[in-house]
Amino acid sequence: MSKLQSPVLVPTRSRRHWGSRILKALCWVAGGLTFGILALIVIYILVRGVPYLTPSLFAWTYTSDNVSMTHAIINTLTMTALSLLFSVPVGVGGGIYLAEYAKPGSKLVKVIRVTAETLAGIPSIIYGLFGMLAFVVTMKMSNSLLAGALTLAIMTLPLILRQTEESLLSVPLSYREGSFGLGAGKLRTTVRIVLPVATPGILAAVILSIGRIAGETAALIYTSGTVARVASNLFASGRTLAVHLFQLQQEGMHINEAFAVAVVLLVIVVLMNALSAWIAGKLTKKG
Repeated sequence: MSKLQSPVLVPTRSRRHWGSRILKALCWVAGGLTFGILALIVIYILVRGVPYLTPSLFAWTYTSDNVSMTHAIINTLTMTALSLLFSVPVGVGGGIYLAEYAKPGSKLVKVIRVTAETLAGIPSIIYGLFGMLAFVVTMKMSNSLLAGALTLAIMTLPLILRQTEESLLSVPLSYREGSFGLGAGKLRTTVRIVLPVATPGILAAVILSIGRIAGETAALIYTSGTVARVASNLFASGRTLAVHLFQLQQEGMHINEAFAVAVVLLVIVVLMNALSAWIAGKLTKKG
């Protein structure tokens, strides 16, 4: 039997071997292209923008001559913190409900999943128009940080919700069974056993959300406005770095300064992502 089977098995293994090599090569090519494009973009921004990082760009008072971005930096950090404050608790809580408490295969779970996936694919300008109609016009918040933060929270909520659910579902069932076997309840098992294991995946969604919030332009033009000043309160208008960059580029008079703003925006996003990754590492070790 082995002699009869050997001519069939050898070519099959050979085909699988070559198929694995081809897929591996495609993965390397895709990874190389991604890294190369990212490197080119970063190098281009740094080369164009770093020479124009002058002290006047960091002046406290904005004028049409210095086009300072200090106000935009402060507004960007505030907007990011506010948006995450609204979206993370709701997204993580919703993901925990879908993964741990909802009945498998229920219609409610299916509707929430389809809705979240649909919302994740909607263009940001649609969110901006919705935020303008819902928060600026209907709720009479006017153009403000709060209206922009609520709009961005709705934008990032589907990502955090679905990623939290997937991270929790990836935790082995044996973890839950072991905890139940030791007498722990559902809530204690979820909080003390399942959630710490899924924390890196949840924080990965938060990191992606930070990048989207910091780089968002279209939605904020309609909601938080383009006023070049530090927002004095949540109901005051103020532009973020991305909006400030867009405005400078649109005016066409400060293109070099726009690249300098892009450098600062890039650095801020990298620093916030690094901080989130560091916190994720600490929480993983602690768990």
